[in-house]
Formats: sequence, structure tokens, C-alpha cells
Amino acid sequence: MVLPIYLYGQPVLRETAQVVDLNEKAEIDKLVQDLWDTLAVADGCGLAAPQVGISKRMVIVDGTGLTDTYDYLEGFKKTLINPVITQESEECSIYSEGCLSVPGIYADVRRPKKITVEYYDEKLQKHVEEFDNFAARIVQHELEHLDGGLFVDDVAPIRKKLISKKLAGIAARKIQTRYKSR
Repeated sequence: MVLPIYLYGQPVLRETAQVVDLNEKAEIDKLVQDLWDTLAVADGCGLAAPQVGISKRMVIVDGTGLTDTYDYLEGFKKTLINPVITQESEECSIYSEGCLSVPGIYADVRRPKKITVEYYDEKLQKHVEEFDNFAARIVQHELEHLDGGLFVDDVAPIRKKLISKKLAGIAARKIQTRYKSR
């Protein structure tokens, strides 16, 4: 089922998400499917459960639409349940990011270039996986949502000041999105 995407200003986006109970397989399956359905309509490259109003530690990532630019993202489509970053590189990269919960705003964000993540997939199989380059960026962006963070928290102070009116407009719902939002 396609769910509304919660926009900047909604309290659920600032909460620390709860650990997913791996014994609740039916609930997990439903949420995974709802996230994929919602992402397909919203046309993004990732979505975290808090972005659809569900404060659970689950994200999905899909880089397959970016293969024209990043050919190594071929087949990069994953569900990460209870993910934890266990390592991050000292080397960082800066790239302009956007977010379905912060529509119309893009800003440069500095993130580690390589990370290692421990997580469960949708079949509840445990993985320890290394992500680098743009795959690492997508995963880090989504995992930030699980701890109540948004990419706009990571921008330079001057940039944050420049986008503050736009953020206030989003929080006041003075915008329209091409997808169902709340």
C-alpha cells in the first residue's frame, strides 16, 4: 500500500526509531512491501520507515535508477532491518543531497566514503556488508532518519540559514509534492 511521506516538521522524523522485533514476520513483510510501494510512486532512491510515520529501524535503498551515472549500482536494491554502522572510513566525500521528506531542497553534505553495516534483510538473514561511494551515501542518508536526523542538519551553517525560510514553508505545508504527503 502506498503510504504518505511525512515532511519536514513532523515529530516522527525527529524520533529515535525503535528496534524491529524480528519475531513479527508478518508485520515486517507488510512494512517492507509498503515501503517499496511508496518509494516506487515517489521515485526516490531510498526510504526509511520514519518517513512514512512508522518509528521502526528499517530502510530500503534502490540505486538502480542511477546506473547511467554510477554503473556499479546495477542491482543495488536492498532492505536493511535494524542496521548498525560498525565502521566508517576517515576519507569523506561531499555531494549534493535531497530528500523526499524535504522536497525541493538540495545541499552539499559531507559523509564518509566507505562504511560497514550490520543488518538483517527482508528474509531475516543477517549481513555484514561494506558500501562505498554513492551506495554508502544512499545508505548513510537513510540510516540518519533512524536516529531522528535529516540531511539539512549536516549542511554548513550559512547554507542552513539560506534554506531556513524554505524549511519553514515545508513545515507549514505551503508546498505541493508529486506524491502523497503529510
